[in-house]
Amino acid sequence: MPRYNAKICVYYDGACPKCIKDRQTYEKLAGKTGVDICWIDITGRERQLRELGIDPHKALTELHVRDEKGTILAEIDAYILLMRKVPLLRPIAGFAKADAYKRQEGLYRPAVSPRPIAVS
Repeated sequence: MPRYNAKICVYYDGACPKCIKDRQTYEKLAGKTGVDICWIDITGRERQLRELGIDPHKALTELHVRDEKGTILAEIDAYILLMRKVPLLRPIAGFAKADAYKRQEGLYRPAVSPRPIAVS
């Protein structure tokens, strides 16, 4: 996978129309601060994902973000990090970080509706 100098890298499914739309929304909301976010399309990159410690199947069903230190975050933690990079979403990130919200991942799971996955 290409290396980027951005502060965080978001791994997204470029074959998923909803994922592409979500990326475009984040980019629009981020504005100029979006330069601190790189977006990496995971389509066809199973080997590279495994090298990063990301299960390719989970990469299609959960958001994964690499932070500034190279740590891979998934699901709610990944969304919180991404929201912190978008000024308009920072207040939501603070709310999402609350333990009470994290325990209610039932709010998160239905929002993540992956495309059908071909098992290889």
